[in-house]
Amino acid sequence: MSSRRTTTTLWRPAGPEELDLVRELEWRAWPPRLPEQPIFYPVLNEEYAVRIARDWNVKHSGAGFVTRFEVDTEFLGRYPVRRAGGETILELWVPAEELDEFNAHIVGTIEVVRTFR
Repeated sequence: MSSRRTTTTLWRPAGPEELDLVRELEWRAWPPRLPEQPIFYPVLNEEYAVRIARDWNVKHSGAGFVTRFEVDTEFLGRYPVRRAGGETILELWVPAEELDEFNAHIVGTIEVVRTFR
């Protein structure tokens, strides 16, 4: 029998500052939220992440990045999928105080899959 965990692929749009912090964490975790960021929200599809990185992060930070990472599926069951607009605009809302535990359930590393400038 395999002890391999089932994982779910998530994406997260990020600006250059957040990406620098992920790099400092050796691509294995997301940095703590700022006081004005009570929720960490990874998204469930690349298209939505691209839209945010390209249309929002570039405008506000000069660059936008789409990251992809795997999280233990069983653990993710505690976070209901939230629809933030249209049918494909789906995200998870992870309370900031649960981010360390969320990070502990990332399997492998966080990868940059798209860059916009």
